[in-house]
Amino acid sequence: MDCCFNGLTTVNIELTTRCNKNCWMCGRRKIEREYPEIALKYGDMDFELVKSIAKQLPEEIVVQLHNNGESLLYPRFGDAIKLFNRQIKCVDTNGKLIVEKADEIIDNLNTITISVFENDEEADKQYELIKEFLKIKGDRKPFTIIRALGNVDLERYKKLDVLIATRVLHSPMGSFKYKKKPTIPEIGICLDILSHMVISRDGKVSICVRFDPLGLGVIGDANKTPLVDIWNSPQRKEWLKYHIEGKRDRIPLCSYCKFWGVATGY
Repeated sequence: MDCCFNGLTTVNIELTTRCNKNCWMCGRRKIEREYPEIALKYGDMDFELVKSIAKQLPEEIVVQLHNNGESLLYPRFGDAIKLFNRQIKCVDTNGKLIVEKADEIIDNLNTITISVFENDEEADKQYELIKEFLKIKGDRKPFTIIRALGNVDLERYKKLDVLIATRVLHSPMGSFKYKKKPTIPEIGICLDILSHMVISRDGKVSICVRFDPLGLGVIGDANKTPLVDIWNSPQRKEWLKYHIEGKRDRIPLCSYCKFWGVATGY
């Protein structure tokens, strides 16, 4: 068995599956309404598992402390961040708690991304929270990014002196039916399968952050197996081989996914 995380650049850690926002384009909310039998079970990652993950990961990779839930709801969010001081620490949030939890965020994260999206009824309130947070933060960390999903009027965000990253929307049920054709890397291999690992709040490890309510992309369990062994597992290596051969349609999750690991601007 290989001993290293060759190629690994980014790990998403799902601290919680709970969320305090009801987004119209959210796949989880659609599942709850139309397919309740496969709806996610909401909860938080056991803190002992967070500590175990932190000890195993290599230095200087990106650790994104989010996946499907709103990470700022995690009861020990500040404590969790501090476990990853050897890595680049990032989080994506809906912004509802950025002021309330400013003391846990400021000077502890490297970057924070605040997601805004088209036709959000709470957009004005969110904007005021962003302004207040930036005022409190001043010149301190984290570097702040606005992720604009879909057709968002960006004029007021341009006044905030933050980085703006635009993104196209896709179907709530997965990464397909994009409003604009996704960017394909010239090597013809999905960059996520090459470099990404995702750990859900219950410890299941997946190949990417694509919406996956059936767990089709799961390759291991961090509660039972060292992460380095999961990264080098026969299952992941077989799926990587299919991608390299241009046969991603043979992989259950990838067969209907149109994303190639390259974010596409609106």
